[in-house]
Amino acid sequence: MVGLIAGLIINGCSPRSKYERRLKHELASGVRYDSLFMGIYLGMPEQDFYTHCWMLNREGLIKQSSNNTTVEYAIKEELKYPATMNFYPEFVQGKIIEMPVRFIYNGWAPWNKKLSSENLKIDVLKWYEKVYGDGFIKVKHSKRGMAYIRIDGNRRITIFKEDDLHVWAVFTDMSVKRDLNDSTSKAGIIHDEITKDLE
Repeated sequence: MVGLIAGLIINGCSPRSKYERRLKHELASGVRYDSLFMGIYLGMPEQDFYTHCWMLNREGLIKQSSNNTTVEYAIKEELKYPATMNFYPEFVQGKIIEMPVRFIYNGWAPWNKKLSSENLKIDVLKWYEKVYGDGFIKVKHSKRGMAYIRIDGNRRITIFKEDDLHVWAVFTDMSVKRDLNDSTSKAGIIHDEITKDLE
């Protein structure tokens, strides 16, 4: 998988150099951006996450996914069309260090091109630019098309499509040292495929 991104191009610059300059600058700033969404944040203790989700569930804002392995949120206004967002964090030493978020347009069908993952990816990007700010680096990947990366202080956000249906946004605390091989989720594996050579 690692060899798949040998031909990455970011706005005509070396992907590695542009990414490393941005990462070094942001980490050196000492500024932390831990906010994710719905009151969840990087570094949040595991028990606090469960308690917080329980409260959001009581308010009717979220629910368990159909397979009971993720948290599900119904997107009604943030994107162009009704969609579903599923998420569940990765914990290290009992705190959130990464949050993979998976999106799908509810009305997707192979013949409904406006609800394709390619269009969904752009819609998620536009939404996140409003919430987290402009400045996403565009990355061309040989198999997955364009991916988008933004780094603010310790927080990295990567947006990419998985297949014809699904789009991922992965939030990562870059101040936490860990082996990339620790990623075991599907999102983590794809995410590492896109970013490993950059790091």
